[in-house]
Amino acid sequence: MKPSPIKPTIDFDQQGVSHGFLKLPYSRDDSAWGAIMIPITVMKNGIGPTVLLTGGNHGDEYEGPIALTKLANQLDIETVRGRIIILPFMNYPAFKNASRTSPIDRGNLNRTFPGKADGTVTEKIADYIQRHLLPLADYVLDIHSGGKTLDFIPFAAVHILPDKLQQQKGERAMDAFAAPYSMKMLEIDSVGMFDTAVEEAGKIFVTTELGGGGTASSTTIKIAERGVRNFLVHAGAVMGDLDIAQDSIFLDMPDDNCFIASEHAGLIEYCFNLGDQVSKGDVIARVYDVTRTGVAPTEYKAQRDGLLACRHFPGLVQCGDTIAVLAEKIS
Repeated sequence: MKPSPIKPTIDFDQQGVSHGFLKLPYSRDDSAWGAIMIPITVMKNGIGPTVLLTGGNHGDEYEGPIALTKLANQLDIETVRGRIIILPFMNYPAFKNASRTSPIDRGNLNRTFPGKADGTVTEKIADYIQRHLLPLADYVLDIHSGGKTLDFIPFAAVHILPDKLQQQKGERAMDAFAAPYSMKMLEIDSVGMFDTAVEEAGKIFVTTELGGGGTASSTTIKIAERGVRNFLVHAGAVMGDLDIAQDSIFLDMPDDNCFIASEHAGLIEYCFNLGDQVSKGDVIARVYDVTRTGVAPTEYKAQRDGLLACRHFPGLVQCGDTIAVLAEKIS
């Protein structure tokens, strides 16, 4: 197997707080011998678990980068028991471009794992995380939101796994995160996802969706900050007590009827708000033809009962866009 071209500027085993970079050589027109410098922080104090915290998997999602940057600046090393690896901007080129995918190679990092050491820039980043960071970790938290094109109710999530003990450990970590909602999540396409790579490596994993629209609110930032600290306390990597602000509402995505995709391009009108309860047959949205007037809109109806957990964010929709995701409340 070829060695990764990425080199860390810090020692992962050094005690204390280390701020540095993952240095990825990248020769280009404006820098012949240049490099992409991906910020990273490692906090190590004594013996304990290793927790990998990641944000910016997609470059237009901001709760993770904000919460993890603040954590790297503010966490008292004396409260740490073990090692915390903080990677606030996983797909750094995408983050700096405020885009879901990399402007260099159009790579979607969250569909690129396990990556390639001799591949594109995005494949090299995925390969380094897969082969050099994941083996160090016992727990992994990957913070997402909806980016520019989706908006979510704020939830932490786990997946249904064949290893039920691993799934139960993930569920307990999700409970500790204490988001307003907690989801057993069904993915449309899990091939190449960071989630899949982490889970197949046997790690305890939690992901999130905390809002969207290509920005972050004070509410979702607070949810992320509290959730990150709770996750670290639960893992035993930080001393302290869990901060459970409210009881989480538990949700499930049992089948593909949870997803509604548009079959038309046009102007979208929503008939429900995020968090509303929807019944099977309810009109969730209408899509209007914008090439002419006098044409009746296409109505999109719920295929099952559920809570509206996700919606398309921009006012215009394309054929194939996900326009709604429904989730079932678990008592």
